[in-house]
Amino acid sequence: MTTTPTTRPELQDIPTGAFIAGEWRTLPRTFVVDTPYDSSDLAHVADCGPDEAREAIEAAVTAFATWKTDNFRRADIIARWADLIDANTERMARVMALEMGKPFTEAKGEVGGGVGYIRYYADAARHIAGERVPSRFAHKRGMTTSEAIGVVYAVTPWNFPMSMIARKAGPALAAGCTVVLKPAEQSPLTALLLAELWAQAGGPAGTLQVLPTNDPAAFSAPFFDDVRVRKVAFTGSTDVGRLLFRQAAPTLKKVSLELGGHAPSIVFADADLDLAVRESVISKFRNAGQTCISSNRFYVHESIADAFADAFARAASALKVGDPLDPGTEIGPLVDEQGHAKVSAHVEDAVSRGATAIAGGRSHGGRFYPPTVLSGVQPGTRMLHEETFGPVAPIVTFRTDDEAVALANDSEYGLAAYLYTRDLARAFRVSEALEYGIVGVNDGGPIGAAAQAPFGGFKNSGMGKEGGHWGLDEYLQTKYVSFGL
Repeated sequence: MTTTPTTRPELQDIPTGAFIAGEWRTLPRTFVVDTPYDSSDLAHVADCGPDEAREAIEAAVTAFATWKTDNFRRADIIARWADLIDANTERMARVMALEMGKPFTEAKGEVGGGVGYIRYYADAARHIAGERVPSRFAHKRGMTTSEAIGVVYAVTPWNFPMSMIARKAGPALAAGCTVVLKPAEQSPLTALLLAELWAQAGGPAGTLQVLPTNDPAAFSAPFFDDVRVRKVAFTGSTDVGRLLFRQAAPTLKKVSLELGGHAPSIVFADADLDLAVRESVISKFRNAGQTCISSNRFYVHESIADAFADAFARAASALKVGDPLDPGTEIGPLVDEQGHAKVSAHVEDAVSRGATAIAGGRSHGGRFYPPTVLSGVQPGTRMLHEETFGPVAPIVTFRTDDEAVALANDSEYGLAAYLYTRDLARAFRVSEALEYGIVGVNDGGPIGAAAQAPFGGFKNSGMGKEGGHWGLDEYLQTKYVSFGL
């Protein structure tokens, strides 16, 4: 196994090669992974290309023939994988903190949540079954079987480098599929550690392969060209999701897309203010706002807008910004310079249109941006229509429930939305009117580690679900068998 050439003790034994057909490969081509904390180099990682992709496809096709046949064996291996990940929680959390800047404490929570998904699907593997289908003919019997769809190409993002893999590989492997995983260029080390633990759990060669690359377009082409790759699972931007959807069309691959979000939060006049502030801090500032379900727009009733803004600004200002490896850090750096530049540009645009920064509002230097709350945000401001993906909370006031719902739904996205009210009837009316796949009512973390719940959006936020039986169904196909007696 090729390990990381680094002086950092956290990375001394982390693999940096490609995991293909059950073996670690050293490649002549590598790319640099740095740390967002200070932009220093962390590791040189194998840079896979089309040749490695084709080799991985062959291994996945070969492994599928036997992997799909024994549900209980799969369940046992997946459960062992979960146990090994759990035992390596702190190790994995440190890797995550280094390569993508997530605070260590938060990273440990991500590992725990991901383990929950994998354990859920280890159990689900034992319960995959068909149904009896009645016939109107006495001499016929009908039944269905649920069968693995085949080889899966999974593409995961940098912002949740462990849990996004768990939510794809967990159900895919449980269903009996084989998986070729391309992790994000910014955070491949977590994925490679997961591959190492899969091998230790007894995962057969070719069932789970991890191939880093710094040229996603060229690397991905063989997966879309090969008819034996039957499923593509992607989490990332809407623009890239549309591209992959088009590329999958010629071979009619099944596609799951978890794409962009632009989540609104509505705070009604009767809301519990303390609860709304506490939950809004969670929904806005987790992972420095770099999550697809982060609250991006706050619509607050005009009668409580000042009180909410003041309390929210105080809570935001109290969050500790710093070294992700420090257990006390609550806000780490943004993942790269492009992300930092976008956040800065969005804040500058809002202020130029009349908004006021009542917390934060100026870069801390490097890739750090402080938790920022903006009041007096005007219509037409970029961040009201574009996903900021950073720790910035714009506040807009409203007067009526209908106005709030209209503002919240004024987006091409439909992933997550939040509302705060003590009125049960209003909670039902508004949650039903919101055009979003996930709604948190007095809850800033509606999905938190809920492996049994469906995660997925409406409109341009994607198609398909992850989590629960919905997530497993994405990797199964139904066969009907009729017997003539």
